[in-house]
Amino acid sequence: MRVRRWAADAGLGVIFAAVLAFWAYRIADSWGGGYWGFDCAAGAVVCVIALARRFDPARAAAAGLAVAATAVLAARFADLPSEPGPGMALGLAVLVGTAVRALPVVTACGVAAGGLAVATGSLLTAHTLASGVPSVTAMNVLVWAAAVVAGLCPRLLDARRRAVAEGVRRAERLRLARELHDVVAHHVTGIVVQAQAARLVAHKSPGKAGDALAEIEAAGSDALAAMRRVVGLLRDPDEPAARAPGGPGGLGGLDELGELVGRFEAGGRAVRLRLPDEEETATWPPEVAGTVYRVVQESLTNISRHAPHARSVTVSVERDRETLTVEVADDSPRGPSRHHQRGGYGLIGMRERVEALGGTLRAGPRPGAGWSVRATLPVPRSKALPERARR
Repeated sequence: MRVRRWAADAGLGVIFAAVLAFWAYRIADSWGGGYWGFDCAAGAVVCVIALARRFDPARAAAAGLAVAATAVLAARFADLPSEPGPGMALGLAVLVGTAVRALPVVTACGVAAGGLAVATGSLLTAHTLASGVPSVTAMNVLVWAAAVVAGLCPRLLDARRRAVAEGVRRAERLRLARELHDVVAHHVTGIVVQAQAARLVAHKSPGKAGDALAEIEAAGSDALAAMRRVVGLLRDPDEPAARAPGGPGGLGGLDELGELVGRFEAGGRAVRLRLPDEEETATWPPEVAGTVYRVVQESLTNISRHAPHARSVTVSVERDRETLTVEVADDSPRGPSRHHQRGGYGLIGMRERVEALGGTLRAGPRPGAGWSVRATLPVPRSKALPERARR
């Protein structure tokens, strides 16, 4: 990226030099003498400032506008050729376009207004007011307008991308919040039922009340653990509730994940599936199990859309102590535009969901060929409930 910027600035410097040299030749040809020197020097200063704009765009724009305004006044009172000339106008266009593209709204508007003032200020130095709008003024205004458009278009596109990305993140937060809400409601309902049972046990067999209280404590701890993960997430009351795979428990065993892979295989691709056994997955928190399903689902969807030449896919779910790793990889050949296509808004939603649970997500090309999506999730040790709580 830095090399490209240096190359672009080098090319821009060559253009500046060519325009300044051409206009100096035109002034020397029409005005004679050394009249070309002032325009060339002032234009060169503005162009150098434009080439240094990346260090501080706001100060560079202010300095360039100040030099241009001074050149306009000097040309007016010293009877010099009209300013700003083409070289200076091009340098100002780069400064204005960069400011509109990157600076805060108020600062960008101020720079754009200053550029327009300098462009119209060329009327003070015009020598042909009687014949309509001077050509120098028309040139400066047109170059200023082109700079504003060139800076405003990418700024609006970036704002739209940010809005869409934020919408995706919010939708994923709401989806996760609904699932966790259902999980917590399930635990709280169990606590209420166990509390009612504990009252009966306390009357009939006071010695067994301790076991009932232990069951309530364990269920309450599970509910609190799930509730902590929903902090910061909001639920939209206007949206209908969406059921997570496997109901409140998230991934109800491995059947639904196997069905998902089976539907993908029906499209003609071979899938190698590596999963833990049923007993291990039964201890996963529901929100973690649901996230595993979502990562695999979104990854397979991306392969269908953006990797039509993939012949085989590997889906791996492995647990190492308290860390769960989910990886979906394909073997499709790498294309020139693949990285851009595979980095869409689906990855934003997956990353938002994984990070909400304290995990990480990495997506990118594999060595040689293919694409990989790898998510790591923390899996807290589940507190085993007494036998009575499972009945």
